[in-house]
Formats: sequence, structure tokens, C-alpha cells
Amino acid sequence: MAHLVTSALDNYHGILDKGDPRVKGWAMMASPIPTLLICLFYAYFSTVLGPKLMENRKPFNLRKVLIFYNFIQTLFSAWIFYEYLMSGWWGSYSFRCQPVDYSNSPMALRMARTCWWYYFSKFTEFFDTLFFILRKKNSHVSTLHVIHHGCMPFSVWMGMKFAPGGHSTFFALLNTFVHIVMYFYYMVSAMGPEYQKYIWWKKYLTTFQMVQFVAIFAHQFQLLFTECNYPKGFMIWIALHGVLFLFLFSDFYKVKYTNDKSAVKNRNTGACMPVLEDEKSQNGTIKKSDSNGTLNNTYIKSEYSDSYKAYYSNGSTNGFIVQRESKKLD
Repeated sequence: MAHLVTSALDNYHGILDKGDPRVKGWAMMASPIPTLLICLFYAYFSTVLGPKLMENRKPFNLRKVLIFYNFIQTLFSAWIFYEYLMSGWWGSYSFRCQPVDYSNSPMALRMARTCWWYYFSKFTEFFDTLFFILRKKNSHVSTLHVIHHGCMPFSVWMGMKFAPGGHSTFFALLNTFVHIVMYFYYMVSAMGPEYQKYIWWKKYLTTFQMVQFVAIFAHQFQLLFTECNYPKGFMIWIALHGVLFLFLFSDFYKVKYTNDKSAVKNRNTGACMPVLEDEKSQNGTIKKSDSNGTLNNTYIKSEYSDSYKAYYSNGSTNGFIVQRESKKLD
């Protein structure tokens, strides 16, 4: 047994020794264990601890917090996108085949640093799930949602450790661009109805995300048909991520924008961002929060703030809202 443990440890350290020596002393890069533990705690908190802590508590009012959070994430994503462009993709990088530059040239080091910040951004996105839980939107924290966010930091760590640059950074380039648009959308959405008229393109955002994953899949798998000095293991791993995320968002799209009854029955509302929405169905049913309240032909108090109220008219003088349904009182 001792021999097996020693052999396993030797293999483990041998694999780590093959990592890029330039990043060995960077934060969280010496070992995958801290990243793995954080990801495991995220999964536990998202599925067990978080909902348990909120079980007997009222949803938090997070409108202003979400506006600020999405604003910061928009700027952060824009900066990372710019750095990816300036460190390779705007000039010297090839879309057909791009090996990793392991040199200490200023451009190669700039790309490596950008990869680290992209890795760090995967941890900041954990707040997406936290805000769902604090607002008691537990249906949004689906299995695929948790897999998506929980796997990304570890996956990016692997790329950062062994290949901080090159072909697969196209995935991060597209992903950060989509996040610019996405976080901006959710920032405006959280600002209230007076601003939501400017985000009429909401439906196309999910389509945009799915196109991203198809592009990532195609860009990675082209290396199967050409000679390229880039690790094919990373290529396959990133391509599989594209398939997983495409499934996640296509399922969300079917539930959100089509009348697919089977999709609704097996719905996955695991959108990746903390959405603030006010929706009214065709038959007058109000699809909003889980809060109960009385409708007096005027206003319904919103969960988002004391000042932000949404007006609903269901044609009756008095009504009572219970579990997203408006019922006339006799």
C-alpha cells in the first residue's frame, strides 16, 4: 500500500513538473488542490448548504447589489477581452492553428497573465449562483448550472498550468465577449421597467450564446484534420465544454421562448446569470416572485425595492396573488 501511495504521489508531482515553469509561482498555480476544493465547496453550498440556510428566511432584496455586480462584471469582461485581443488574437494569432508561446517575450507573458485573470473570473462568477440562492430562486440552480460553474475554474486551471496561450484561448476570447453583452443586459434589466425597453434583443442573447458554443466546438475540432503543435487533449476537452454549454442553453431556450411542452415538463431554468424579470402571461397569470400579496387594481410591490413597482391589470377590482396565480375573490 505504501508503495502504491508513493508511486501515485510521484506520478502526481511528475505531471505537475510538466507545467509551464513561468506560472509555477503564480497564485493558485502550484497545485490543483485549492481550486478543486473551492469547486467542491461551491457545489455543496449551491445544492445543500445555501438552500438550507435560506429555507426559513425571506428572499433578500438585491436589486442595487445586482446592478453594481453586473456593472463590475461587464467592465472586467471587457478588459479581459481587450487583453486577449492585444496579446495575440488581434494580430499574430492564427485561427487555423496556434501553438503556445512558452517564451518570456513580453507578448507571451501578457497572454499568460490574461489567461490567469480569465481563470480568476471563473471564481467571481460563483456570485451568479449565490444571488439566485439569496433571492430563493432555487429552480435556477439546476444540475447543469452547477456543473457549468463548478467545472470551469478547474478546467481553466488545467489550461493555465500547462498551456497558458495558444489555440484554446479562442474559447476564452469568445466567452468574455459574450459575457460583456450578457452582464450588460442583466445590469440594464435590474435597473427597472423604464430601462428594460432598451433591451428588446433579450431573446437573441440566448441564441448568441448558443452560436458561441458552436463556434468554439468547430474551432477546436478543426485540429483533428490538420497538423498543429498544440495539445490535442486540451482541444478535445474545450470542445466537449462547448457541447455541454450548448445543451444547457438550448434547453433554457426551449423552455423560455418556445411552446415545447416536453421541455417545460423537464425544464432546466439554469440560466447562468441572476435575472430580474417581470413577466405577464397571455391569460393574465402573473409570473413573478413566490411572494404573496394583494392586488388592489393599482400596484404590486416588487421584490426588488420599495420604490420600484410594477403595474398589473387583470380586469378585476380586487385580486389575490398566490403562487404566481391571480384569483378573483368572491
